[in-house]
Amino acid sequence: MLRIPCPFCGERDYTEFAFWGDASFPRPADPQELSDSEWSEHLFHRDNPAGQYLEYWHHALGCRGWFIIQRDTRTHLISPVCRGGEGRS
Repeated sequence: MLRIPCPFCGERDYTEFAFWGDASFPRPADPQELSDSEWSEHLFHRDNPAGQYLEYWHHALGCRGWFIIQRDTRTHLISPVCRGGEGRS
């Protein structure tokens, strides 16, 4: 079972959390200027890498805090946690 280390509450079962996507993918600087095809490309056409991956998580059934983890998609080994709003290392 996957255990996620919440930086606010400590380690908890993954069922308490909501996954919110790729934290390494840059967001558009001026989203209202994107065409429909550019939005489609941004939202739906992504790589699915094996290995280290930065992810946004929300502790939905706990403190409701947002944070970023680095997870290995092959082993589910989780490393550095960054609280929402803090810089990534």
